[in-house]
Amino acid sequence: MQSAESPVQRWLKQWSPSGLAGAALWLAAWFCLLFALRRLPGAIGTFFSVIQFFVGVALAVVAIPLLTRIVRRRMLWSLRNKLVVTYLLIGLAPVVLFVTLVLVSAYVAAGQFSIHLVDSRVQEELGQLSSDNAHRTERIALILQQGMLVRNAPNMDWTVGLDTPNLKLRRETSAYLNGAPVDTGSHRDKTPLGLPPWAAELEGGHFQGLVLDGRDLYLVGLNQQRLNDGRVLSVVSSLPVDSAMMDLLSKGLGHAQLFVERFGSSATPQIQKSAERKIEQKAREAAQRDAPLPRELSVGGGSQPPGVNLADVQVHFLSTLGMIDWETGEHDSVPIKVDSRPSLLYNQLFGASLGGIVTNVYRVGLLILCILFGVIELLALIMAIRLSRTITASVADLYEATQKIDRGELDHRIGVQRTDQLAELSRSFNTMTGSLQRLLVEQKEKERLQNEISIAQEVQANLFPQSITSLDTLELHGVCRPARSVSGDYYDFLVFYEEARNGTPRREIGLGIAIGDISGKGISAALLMATLHSAVRAYRFASEELVYSESVVAGLTASRDENGRDCDELFQSPGRILSLLNRHLYRSTQPEKYATLFLAHYNAANAQLTYSNAGQLPPLVLGRDGTIRRLDRGGTVVGLIDGMQYDEDTFTMKSGDILVAYSDGVTEPENDFGEFGEERLMEVVRRYREQPLHIISAQVMQALDAWIGADEQPDDITLVLARQV
Repeated sequence: MQSAESPVQRWLKQWSPSGLAGAALWLAAWFCLLFALRRLPGAIGTFFSVIQFFVGVALAVVAIPLLTRIVRRRMLWSLRNKLVVTYLLIGLAPVVLFVTLVLVSAYVAAGQFSIHLVDSRVQEELGQLSSDNAHRTERIALILQQGMLVRNAPNMDWTVGLDTPNLKLRRETSAYLNGAPVDTGSHRDKTPLGLPPWAAELEGGHFQGLVLDGRDLYLVGLNQQRLNDGRVLSVVSSLPVDSAMMDLLSKGLGHAQLFVERFGSSATPQIQKSAERKIEQKAREAAQRDAPLPRELSVGGGSQPPGVNLADVQVHFLSTLGMIDWETGEHDSVPIKVDSRPSLLYNQLFGASLGGIVTNVYRVGLLILCILFGVIELLALIMAIRLSRTITASVADLYEATQKIDRGELDHRIGVQRTDQLAELSRSFNTMTGSLQRLLVEQKEKERLQNEISIAQEVQANLFPQSITSLDTLELHGVCRPARSVSGDYYDFLVFYEEARNGTPRREIGLGIAIGDISGKGISAALLMATLHSAVRAYRFASEELVYSESVVAGLTASRDENGRDCDELFQSPGRILSLLNRHLYRSTQPEKYATLFLAHYNAANAQLTYSNAGQLPPLVLGRDGTIRRLDRGGTVVGLIDGMQYDEDTFTMKSGDILVAYSDGVTEPENDFGEFGEERLMEVVRRYREQPLHIISAQVMQALDAWIGADEQPDDITLVLARQV
C-alpha cells in the first residue's frame, strides 16, 4: 500500500499548483461540486446553495489577483502584447466610447422623435376635435336661441352637417345647459363622460386634452358658450383612445402602446377614490348592458415592419404624455411606449422630400464620408500594425542577441536593414558586441601580460637581498617600493668572507654596497636593472676566478677556499668596477639607456668605506655630532659615454654614523608645498637615529606617504641605511 501511495504523492506534487493558483483550483472544484449538490430537494439543496455562494465569493477574491498576476506576467510580458493593449487603450477605446455615445444619442434621439411624432398626432387630433366641437357649440347655441330644440323632440339630430374626419373613430358628443344634460333626441348609447365639476371654472370657455375617466382614456374637446338668456351651454366631444385611435397615431411609425396608469405623483387619495367610484359605475353600467367589464391596462396599435437592413434595428422608447383626470381636473401623465425603426423615422423626417435631389445628395455625401472615415481608420490600423511589428521585431532581435551574448556567442550580429532609430540601436548593439569581443581578447592578453609581470615581479624580488646579514661592526637595511609593477631602482649587498683555516670559523671581512637608478620606468627599466645587477654580481664572482687562476699559474696547491680571502681585491676599487660597467652597458644597450650607480666597499677591519658615485644622488652620512657628509666623488652616469674613468674616495666611519643612500623617488615627490627634499629626509633620520634601522626606514616611508597624499606614487622609492656600531 505504501508503494502505491508514493507515485500518487509524486503526481500530486508535480501537477498540483501551489499558492493562489492552488487555492483557485480547489475553490473552483468545490464550486462545481456544490453546484451539482444544490439541486438536491428540500433543505439540503438550500444549505448547499448557501455554501456555494460563500465559496463563489472566496473564489472571486482569489481569482481576481491571480488573473491580474497572470495577465501581467504572461500576457503583458511581451512588448507586442503591451503595444496592442496600449493601442487599444489609446486608439480604440476613445473610438468605441465616441461611437457608443453617438449610437446611444442617436437611439435616444430616434426614440424621442418617435414619441414627438405620436404626441404631435395626438395634438393634431385634439385640434381637429376642438375645432369641430366649437362649430357644434355655435350650432347648438343658435338652435337653442331660435327655440328649435324642444325637449324630447323625436328624431332630431343637431349633429347633422358637421364634418367627421375619420369614420373609423367613434366620436361621442354631449351637451349641457347650466350643467344639466340636454336630450338631443339621439338614440346613441349613453356617453361615458359627464360634465366635470371643474368645468364651471374653465377659463376662456375652451379645453382640449387627453383625459382619464376611471380606467379609460379619451381625447376630449370642451367648449362653453353663454346664451342670451344667461344660461351656459357646455358641449363635450370625445374620442376614446382605443386600438383604432392607436393605429391612427402610430401609422408609419411602427407600434405604439399607451398605458392606463398614472406616472406622476398627483394620484392623491381623493383622486384614487374618485377613480374607484368611476370604475364601479362603469361596472354597473356594463352589468346592465350585460357586457363584460374592460380590464385592459394598456391600449396599442400599429405594427412593426421588418428591418430594411442589419442597421435598421428596433428602437424601443418609453416616455410620458400629459393627462387630465376628468373627475378632479388634476394634471398627471401616463406612460407611452413606441417601437419603431430608423428607416421609418427617416421617412417621417424627410417625408415627401425623400426622393428630392438635395436629399439624395446629402445621403450620398454622408455615405461617402462614412466610407472615407472607414478607409482612414483602416489605413491607420495597417500603419499601426506595421509600426508595432517594426518595434517588436527590433526588440525581439535585441533580446535574442542578448541571450546569445549571454551564452558566449560573441560573434553574433543583428541583421539591420532599416534606417530608423531602432536600427541605429541595433547597429550600436553590434558595435558594442564587437567592442566587447575585442575587450575580452584584450583582457585575456592583459591577463597573460599580468601573469608575466607577476613572474617578473617574483624574479626581480629575488634579485634584491633576501636576508640582510649585518656585520659585527655595521648594521644594514634596504627597501625598494616600485611605483608600478616592477622597479627600475637597484640596490644590493655583497658580503666578503675569509674562509675557515685550520679549523677556525669563517668571518666577514668586507661588504660591498650598491644602489642605482635606471633611466625610465616599467619593464624596460626593470630589464636594464637586471642587467646591471647581473653585471655587478659577475664582477664580484670574476674576482674570485682571477684570484683562483693566478694561484694555479703560480703553482700553488691551495684550494679555492683557501684563497677566498683575496677574492674582494677587485671589488675594493669601486671606480674600476664602474669603468668596467660603463663599458659593458655602453656596448650592450641602446644609446638612450643609462643608469646612475653608487658603489662602495666597506672594510670591516678598519671601518674604512671606499666609494665611487656615477651620477647617483649623493648618499649622506649622518655623524654622531649631527654633521652630514656628502658622498659625491666619482663621475657621470654609466652606459652613456664610452671610456669613462671614475674617481674614488675613502673615509673611516665612526661609531653611530649612519649612511643614508636613496633614489630620487625619496626626495623628489611634490605637493602644494614643494618637494620632499633631503632636509626632511635627514630630519626624519635624525629624529629616529637611535631606533633600529627598519624603524627609521618605516618612518621615512610614512612621511613620504603623508607628503604624497592621495596622488599616485610618482617614482620608484629605494632607501639603503647602514650604521657603524
